[in-house]
Amino acid sequence: MTTAAAFAMQPRLLPELFPPDLRHRLSLVTRVDERVIESFDGPLDVEILITGWGCPRIDADVLAAAPRLRAVVHAAGSVKGHLTAEVFDRGVAVSSAAEANALPVAEFTLAMLVLAAKQVIVKARAYSTRGWSGDPLPGVATPSEGGGLIGAVVGVIGASRVGRLVMERLRDHGAHVLLSDPYISPAQAAALGARPVPLDDLCREAELVTVHAPALPETRGLLDERRLALLRDGAVLVNTARGSLIDTDALVRHCATGRIGAVLDVTDPEPLPLGHPLLALPNVLVTPHLSGARGRELRRLGEFAVAEVERLARGLPLRGTVRPADLDRIA
Repeated sequence: MTTAAAFAMQPRLLPELFPPDLRHRLSLVTRVDERVIESFDGPLDVEILITGWGCPRIDADVLAAAPRLRAVVHAAGSVKGHLTAEVFDRGVAVSSAAEANALPVAEFTLAMLVLAAKQVIVKARAYSTRGWSGDPLPGVATPSEGGGLIGAVVGVIGASRVGRLVMERLRDHGAHVLLSDPYISPAQAAALGARPVPLDDLCREAELVTVHAPALPETRGLLDERRLALLRDGAVLVNTARGSLIDTDALVRHCATGRIGAVLDVTDPEPLPLGHPLLALPNVLVTPHLSGARGRELRRLGEFAVAEVERLARGLPLRGTVRPADLDRIA
């Protein structure tokens, strides 16, 4: 049995991530410190850190205070916010529950694509101001086809975990899927049921565009003034990835004309200040970064993390391993 493990995350998350039955499973393979570490300010005699949102940064000083640490199991998505290069340099195993967190994001994305394809956002707002007749909002372009995802041309930017789940569901809904991802070969794209295209062509052809690329220096402003101008009249842009992938000022200009619409679960900056133009536009829906696991969905992340600790205890490979080379390609 592993000598000890400890939780490092926002304490309020612990009951939902690790309810009693999951805590019991952990107790069968490791002795878990019942305290939740909110700051690393002393010796840390553990072999496994089970981290989550709000985990303090794990740097060289923390590693020096935790000489027996051999694994960090993250019960959330990205590890970039709290792990430094020293963790990998020391050979500490790192696991992320990004796979488990991808499912609710994909489900949310698909729901938004369905709403966008049926023009729900602009039609609901037209109904609230112009009555049941469904007269379109003045100055807001809508695609002539409409009617849902069947036969719709949907552009997916990034074959990430979420992107792949979204493509799978789009195929089930009868959509024609375009994919832009510099790391995916034509054969791999075909296996995913998508037609590979350069990003500019995706912007020109797609009725709906959904963003699933990582936030990297080279992807900042990926959808800039020029590429947003390529989008078809009536196109809707959905972003559940990172706000920095879209040039916010350029998006405001294009959406304000009514030519394109957007559904944004992430923004740059985040949150948008009250009174920001995107919050008032009738063809834009901004949600408060809620596509990832929340409430009852958090348990799925805890289950993933517990299974990882069980694998560690049995000497088995981790399912959610994060390697240094992955950091340049993941969110």
